[in-house]
Parts: sequence; C-alpha cells; structure tokens
Amino acid sequence: MKKIAAVAGLVVVAALGGTSAAGDGIDQHEVSQEQYQTLIGQCQYANTARARTQCREEVKVRYRIGKTDTSLDCRTFSGVTVCGTLRLSKAERQCTEESTEQGVSFRRAEVECYAFS
Repeated sequence: MKKIAAVAGLVVVAALGGTSAAGDGIDQHEVSQEQYQTLIGQCQYANTARARTQCREEVKVRYRIGKTDTSLDCRTFSGVTVCGTLRLSKAERQCTEESTEQGVSFRRAEVECYAFS
C-alpha cells in the first residue's frame, strides 16, 4: 500500500511539473494567504468528488503560503474568483467554446463554465 501511495505521489508531482529541491523534495510556488485560500476554495467547483479532492491535493503540493505572487492569474466573474489554470471537464470545455462563440470573453466563459456547469 505504501508503494502505491508513493507512486501516486510521484505521478502527481510529475504531472504538475514539480521539480526536485534539496530538503523537501518539491519546489513549491509561493503565494499569499489570500491567493492560497482562493486556490483551495476554487476546488469546490470541480465537477466530481474525486476531482475536488485531487484539486485540493494539487494545491497543497504545488503552493505554499508566503508573499503575494503578482504574476498569478487571478480573476473574478459572476462572484466567483479563481487563480491559475483551471482543469476543465469535457463538458466545461464545450461550454466554454459555446460561450465564446456567442461573444463571451474566454476568461469569463472559462470561470462561469467551471463554476456553474
């Protein structure tokens, strides 16, 4: 069982593009407390329980609280704030495409389809 967990952890790190660093094994990206809370909070919109859990685990592996990252892409539409790259389901990608074809900006469509589809 421990081998499976270790391999799963390595797969997550590899999938996230994690790099090795002396000490903790992962070079985490530093973000503010508010940015970290947004990243964790946006996981509630993932479309399955498994996707929500995976999202939260990826945030914990990839980010750590420190100073504000001014280059982190955070945006708010329809009362929903998200940061970074969203992992959209097939239906959410289709929703985004349809919305942009109707004139909605990509960034708005992406957030709204992620949160409300």
